[in-house]
Amino acid sequence: MKFFVDTADTNEIRDLAETGLLDGVTTNPSLINKSGRNFLEVVKEICEIVPGPVSAEVVAVDHAEMMREAEILRKIADNITVKVPLTLDGLKTCKALTSDGTMVNVTLCFTANQALLAAKAGATFISPFVGRHDDIGFDGMQIISEIRTIYDNYDFGTQILVASIRHPVHVLQSAMIGADVMTAPPAVIRQLFKHPLTDKGLEAFLSDWQKTGQTIA
Repeated sequence: MKFFVDTADTNEIRDLAETGLLDGVTTNPSLINKSGRNFLEVVKEICEIVPGPVSAEVVAVDHAEMMREAEILRKIADNITVKVPLTLDGLKTCKALTSDGTMVNVTLCFTANQALLAAKAGATFISPFVGRHDDIGFDGMQIISEIRTIYDNYDFGTQILVASIRHPVHVLQSAMIGADVMTAPPAVIRQLFKHPLTDKGLEAFLSDWQKTGQTIA
């Protein structure tokens, strides 16, 4: 499963990229706003840090304007993935862009039927929001399972990009279901490293090493 980080914080992206774990980055208008930086400048910098797909979202709601914005976005770098909403105009834009060789991430997906439409429109990635589904009392991971079954039934090439991940269990469940990609905030990715027994074991090893009075030199 590919690991994307969901942030526009270039310092966080650089730090995580050094681990070799990052396969891409997702951004959205809210994350850009949180960064406090110019949209095009921050996206360009992210594309220079990470060679994999970097999702940059259009903010228009009609097809013609989406295409105009997409034309600007895809000129930023070769690894730009244009992000569009799962609406009728968004899918029209998806079809036009992917037919022209541009990667497209269809976002704000909340049902398997919507994911089916995105795949038929040629989406590179579909982004089902599991956490937001959980927030209103539904099982977000059930949607991932349904999409996996549908895509496998018809051999769709669209990659399932699990979004709105809240905690490490979402990452585990995504991997077990067979999602292609997960995108998570930096804090959640860092939680994947953590386990109390790892910390306890390391503490014991270091304590025993100090007792030897040796150094590695």
